[in-house]
Amino acid sequence: MKPPTQPPFATLPTDYAGLCRRLMPRPVRDAVDYANVTEITDAMALEQDAFTADQRDYFDLLCALLEDYDREHVRWPKLPVRARLQHLLDEAGLTAADLSRLLGGSRNLGAMILRGDRNLTLPHVRKLAAHFDVSPELFI
Repeated sequence: MKPPTQPPFATLPTDYAGLCRRLMPRPVRDAVDYANVTEITDAMALEQDAFTADQRDYFDLLCALLEDYDREHVRWPKLPVRARLQHLLDEAGLTAADLSRLLGGSRNLGAMILRGDRNLTLPHVRKLAAHFDVSPELFI
């Protein structure tokens, strides 16, 4: 199957009805549905600051449909907590020292956690979940 071509954001309608005429939101049931929804969300994702209220609602709905499909059909590999934490730090451009400051511990706490010398405590998990806006279960 040929990958879909991404429509430029400027060609997308600004009103909800127009967006629905472009792609009617429906539950994602297969790879074709997924590709169609992804084509639109990818075009919109880079321009979120320029959204109209209707575009924001439409984008949020499409993302929710993709998340529902992923939750039901995609099996993500189980990664160790340290690997998940390291990924979040990398994505945010944070270092082990930044992790230490975030957790409010000694200068070496972040490095010790990332090496596996120290475990995350419940207060650490709460701080990390709040900081990265993720579920605390990610760190358990």
